[in-house]
Amino acid sequence: MRRYLLDSSTLSYIVEEHSTVQARVKALAEDDRAIICAVVRGEVLFGVQRLPRGKRRETLAAKVACVLSCFRCEPIPEAAADLYACIKADTQVRGKRLDENDLWIAATALTLDAVLVTSDSDFGRVGNGLRLEDWTR
Repeated sequence: MRRYLLDSSTLSYIVEEHSTVQARVKALAEDDRAIICAVVRGEVLFGVQRLPRGKRRETLAAKVACVLSCFRCEPIPEAAADLYACIKADTQVRGKRLDENDLWIAATALTLDAVLVTSDSDFGRVGNGLRLEDWTR
């Protein structure tokens, strides 16, 4: 069984009905799992909340709720905090800083032994054995 942790951009592509990303989700082997984590859920919900109130926001909120219901949301494991600290220190020493949420997402993927599904090239700075796949291609 392989676990795939979807990042915020990948989840957004699913909400937007990106055909290539949707096809990859549907093509997962029966025992593979696509999951999200609490940080990803928060980022996507924040994206909805920052929109002005109105029909567009309501429509998007409904689509996001539907997509979120399709994926198990994993909490941030305690061990991810240790990896977060190592990754943050390492990237700073190398002058390759990352966004705080990206650090937590990467640490969570590593802790869960999951492939991080992202189109964000910033995650390539992490190293530490982080496995990446871009499902938009």
